[in-house]
Amino acid sequence: MTGNRRPFRPIHAPAAASCPLCGAPGPIARALGACLACIRAGRKEPLHLAARQRRAARDAFGLPEQAPRTGSIRCQRCFRRCAPEPGAPGFCGVRKASVERSPGPVTGGDNEAPLHWYYDPLPTNCVADWVCAAGSGAASAPGSPGWHSRLLGNSPSNLAVFAYGCTFDCLYCQNSSCREVAAITDQATVADLARAVDQRTACVCFFGGDPTPQIPLALAAMERAARARSFPVCWETNGAMSPRLLERMIEISLRTDGTIKLDLKAWHRALHQALTGAPRRRVWDNLKLVISRARERREPPLAVVSTCLVPGYIDQQEVFDIASAVAALGRDTPYALLAFHPNYLMSDLPTTSRRQAEDCLLAARRAGLTRVRIGNLHLLA
Repeated sequence: MTGNRRPFRPIHAPAAASCPLCGAPGPIARALGACLACIRAGRKEPLHLAARQRRAARDAFGLPEQAPRTGSIRCQRCFRRCAPEPGAPGFCGVRKASVERSPGPVTGGDNEAPLHWYYDPLPTNCVADWVCAAGSGAASAPGSPGWHSRLLGNSPSNLAVFAYGCTFDCLYCQNSSCREVAAITDQATVADLARAVDQRTACVCFFGGDPTPQIPLALAAMERAARARSFPVCWETNGAMSPRLLERMIEISLRTDGTIKLDLKAWHRALHQALTGAPRRRVWDNLKLVISRARERREPPLAVVSTCLVPGYIDQQEVFDIASAVAALGRDTPYALLAFHPNYLMSDLPTTSRRQAEDCLLAARRAGLTRVRIGNLHLLA
C-alpha cells in the first residue's frame, strides 16, 4: 500500500452536454469523454481517459493500477492471474503474496477475509427476489419462490454478506466502498461467518465488490453452517472467477436451492472494457457454464442475469444483444434490468429514466427472453 494516498474525490460536475469527439448530444460521462457511438466505433480516446481516471482513483484507495506480474507465484482465483511481490496486494486488494516463505504463496480469502454482513428482512431488494427460493413470490410449494422464508414464520431475514475487493474496476461502481480493503482491520473467519447463520436466516447472499477473492472462505463457512439446517446460498458476481471456483459455487447453490446472479455489464467489447476495465470473454464463458448446469433444476432457477442501465451507454441495442445471447443459451433465464445510481467515477450522470428502462425491457423481450423485469424501480427518474 502507498503511504501518503490522496483522498478519493468523485466527480460532481454535471456530465457534458455533447460528445467532445463527434458533437453528439449527451449526457457524456467526463470519465469517458465520449459518447456510446464513438466507443463502438473504436475510438481510443475514451479508453485512455478511463484508464487515467482509474489510475488516480485506485491510487487513492492504495490499490495497484494493474494486475501485478513481478512476483513468483500467480493467483488462480480470477482471470487477472496476479503475481504480486511479497507483502503486496493483487488487483483486488484482498489476495497478497506471503512474506513468510520464499517463494511465498498468494494468501487472503481462505482462512480470513474482509467481509461485512447484516440481516435484511425479507422481502428484500435482491436482484433475484422475484424468482428465488426465499423471495416474496406467492407460491408455497418446495422449489417455488418464497418457500424457504415461509418455513421460518413471520420474520425471516436474508444474511447479506458484503465482500470487500473486486476483480473488475467499473467506472460506475454502485458499491465503491468495496475498494476500502486497506481500512478493514477486523478480518472475518470461517467460524465467524458460519455463526452468523442463525435461526432467522432464510437465505445467504454474497455480494460486493465481488465475492471471488473470498470464495473459499465463503464456501467453507456455508458448508459448516449447513450441517445444522438447509438454507439457499446465493451469489451476486461479475462472473469473472476461475471455472474451477465457479463449479464449486454451482454445486452448493444447486444443492441448497440458491441462485447465481451474474451481472452482464455490456455486450460490445470496447464498451465493456471502457466501463469495467476488463474484457468480457471470461464472463460469457462462465455464463454458458451456469446456464448449462441450470437445466439440472428448473425451479428456483440457478442462473439469474442482470444489467445496470447506465444512461447514455447501455441502450436498447446493448440490452437486445445481451438478451439475444442469453436467450440462445436459455430463453427462460430470468433477466433483471437495474436502475443506475450516480456513483464513483460516473457520479456526473443522471439516474436511469423510466423511459430508458421500459424501452430496454421491450428490447429484452424482443430478443426472446420470457422472464424479464425492471429492478430498483424506486431509483427511476
